[in-house]
Amino acid sequence: MELIRGTVVGADRVAKNGDTANKIGTYNAAVIAKRHRVPFIVCCPVSTLDLSIPDGSAIPIEYRPPIEACLVRGRIVSPVVKVEENKEAAQAIVQITPDLALDDHGVFNPSFDVTPSELISAIVTERGVAERAPDASSIPISEVS
Repeated sequence: MELIRGTVVGADRVAKNGDTANKIGTYNAAVIAKRHRVPFIVCCPVSTLDLSIPDGSAIPIEYRPPIEACLVRGRIVSPVVKVEENKEAAQAIVQITPDLALDDHGVFNPSFDVTPSELISAIVTERGVAERAPDASSIPISEVS
């Protein structure tokens, strides 16, 4: 990790305290950056800052259809089925979960995750940079809104 000096991501929404919502995996990246003491910076346009939302728990999160998290697709690999040169291999879609998981309650498939401001070093907009103080639990985004 010595070669990585910082992590920069975008945001779809930023709450008043600096919590951010972005594509799934952003929270994981922030946790890893914190673990390795690498600055985690969010860059976003001012239009994503929402001072009416107090914190990440109030950011509306969209959910994808459960079936999307239950299927994998890939090339059929078999010693019996040979793919001719310049032809595409056959594809298969396989369900990797029990049928029970396909109702609306069996699969959690959000489009976004929320990264708490405690994991964010700074938020950068076209109007400036709002940094989190070392012991602070929020970021003063009103400075850059």
